[in-house]
Amino acid sequence: MNGLIDIKLVLTQILGFIVFVTILSRFAWKPILAGLEARRAKIAGDFAEADRRKAEADQLKAKYEQELRTIDAQARQKIQEGVAEGQRVAAEIQAQAQKTAQERLQRADEEVAREREKAKEQVKEQVISLSLRTAEKILRTKLDDPAQRKLAGEFIDEVGSLR
Repeated sequence: MNGLIDIKLVLTQILGFIVFVTILSRFAWKPILAGLEARRAKIAGDFAEADRRKAEADQLKAKYEQELRTIDAQARQKIQEGVAEGQRVAAEIQAQAQKTAQERLQRADEEVAREREKAKEQVKEQVISLSLRTAEKILRTKLDDPAQRKLAGEFIDEVGSLR
């Protein structure tokens, strides 16, 4: 043995390494490469699946956003319909109230007219009654001109006090 390196040992180790690499390449290298390839394919498949799911999620998001816009539009339409219905009902109530008020005013006007006619009739009856009493007094007493004037003045005062 000359020195530090033992050639037999080195050759044995080189030969052992070559045998190891040969056995490894025949029996283990292909399964390791196949495992790595399977892992690469799985990772690529996972990325493809993630992309597909992302696209699907984007489609669902767009669909839901469209549905929300549709629902929002429908809600606005319902609100507008409700406002229109409320305005229509308010107009009907207002028209009915105006009609009722007009009817009441008309009845009140008619009542006032009846009362006015009634009052006119009462005044007429009183005037007739006073005229008859005056005429009766004139006929019962023979009056001269100053007495007749005095009696007529009293009659006019009586009529004026009745108003």
